[in-house]
Amino acid sequence: MRMLPERIQPETTLALAIDFQEKLVPAMENSYWVVENSKVLLAGLEILGVPVIATRQYPEGLGDIVPGIKAVIGKATVMDKTTFSCYADPALKEAIDKSGRKNIILCGVEAHVCVLQTCSDLLTAGYQPYFVADCVESRCKYRKKLAVRRILHERATLGTYETALFELLGGSENPHFKAISKLVK
Repeated sequence: MRMLPERIQPETTLALAIDFQEKLVPAMENSYWVVENSKVLLAGLEILGVPVIATRQYPEGLGDIVPGIKAVIGKATVMDKTTFSCYADPALKEAIDKSGRKNIILCGVEAHVCVLQTCSDLLTAGYQPYFVADCVESRCKYRKKLAVRRILHERATLGTYETALFELLGGSENPHFKAISKLVK
């Protein structure tokens, strides 16, 4: 019998905002929407106290984090990498492991490369990745579709930014309910 992952909670969750960079994002199929959706997700995570690590893949060539994302990541740690998988980078692996958080929210680009490889490596290491489908994108719709199929096959959790935020809230009695509700409208 397959064990279902536990629901995500702020104290057990960390987020990775993967490679939202100046030369990558504009090439994405739905670049506007992946940024807009991710801004809502990341702003909500800030309200809920969920730590965020933002990554940059080879920033000398691919640029800095796009302004829209940079404006909402606030207290996020920004880390550079040259590996596609965040978890294959020694410094990022150490930061993730030291966080003590087993649920990892994933957003960013590209779905079928860096996000997928990170997701797979996290699963292998015993983490429970949460692939936020409307905050992840590829240059080609087909490549994203195949990445989503693979992460489901590998048993990662798939959801949307709204699903993730409301799962983290847990209920309308949460003191952050009004702020999160306002964000997603």
